Amino acid sequence: MTCFCIPVFFRAGDAWFLNSNEQSLGFILADHGFDVWVGNVRGTHWSHGHTTLSVRDKDFWDWSWQELALYDLAEMINFVYSTTNSKIFFVGHSQGTIMALAAFTQPEIVDMVEAAALLCPISYLGHISSQFVLRLVGMHLDQMLIAMGIHQLNFRSDFSVRIMDSICDDEHMDCSNLLTSITGKNCCFNRSRIDFYFEYEPHPTSSKNLKHLFQMIRKGKFAMYDYGLLGNLKQYGHIQPPTFDVTSISESLPLWMGYGGNDSLADVEDFKHTLDDLKSTPELLYLDSYGHLDFILSMKANEEVYSNIIKFFGSRGSRGMSTSF
Repeated sequence: MTCFCIPVFFRAGDAWFLNSNEQSLGFILADHGFDVWVGNVRGTHWSHGHTTLSVRDKDFWDWSWQELALYDLAEMINFVYSTTNSKIFFVGHSQGTIMALAAFTQPEIVDMVEAAALLCPISYLGHISSQFVLRLVGMHLDQMLIAMGIHQLNFRSDFSVRIMDSICDDEHMDCSNLLTSITGKNCCFNRSRIDFYFEYEPHPTSSKNLKHLFQMIRKGKFAMYDYGLLGNLKQYGHIQPPTFDVTSISESLPLWMGYGGNDSLADVEDFKHTLDDLKSTPELLYLDSYGHLDFILSMKANEEVYSNIIKFFGSRGSRGMSTSF
């Protein structure tokens, strides 16, 4: 069985292995007999290679999750499928689910996937409640970065640290618990390991990717990148960017979805919007106390989340592969 995994915003494939062997989904899947493949998206520390460009070039960062979904994820799935000669069990979290839902609107991608498990699924962001993110949207950080010619968004950079300091002052916002300000209250991960987590995370992304995500928040749509009226005419042949039609995702694709009541990024109302769009009826797991990070870092996720995923995959046969992003 082959499993392919893809992670959250500003994280890489190592996110699936940050806890112990008994608590990390990547290890757990392998222990259950899955051939585990892990994807690293553009911009992460593991994905700086390019045939002609370097990370110092503007064009290196000319992408958003749209390219990650329609080109990168499509090629990753095709590569694993061709290499293993078997269908894939897909696991995605957060941005990995945005990419998956966009990619799954293409029937040729769905044909290579046995089943998919989506943690904190996102296709709409109109009801996001993260005060930290909403503050960034309100100050138009995405447009500011691009206007300043900053195309790589790296929260470890001196510039980003200064931005964070300006936001997290007493006048505007109390960021004494920064993770909660961003993701919502996480119930169950080991806070004593936060310093260890930050040795690996966050990874860089592109300013264009941030702008695309902020467009989703401002407009409440699951649409392609908005280049403006003239740019859209040139890019798409229409004045508005095309939307991703979630209703076109094949009913034949088995879906499992896990979501949490304390998730400030993948809001429950937005998730219900996604469910309403889908023609199929996914298997659902709702955990009221879980925040955005609990689904990959909770000390209890093996019993409360991953066992359900493995049971779901097992019910779909043993001829596929599973991957996580």
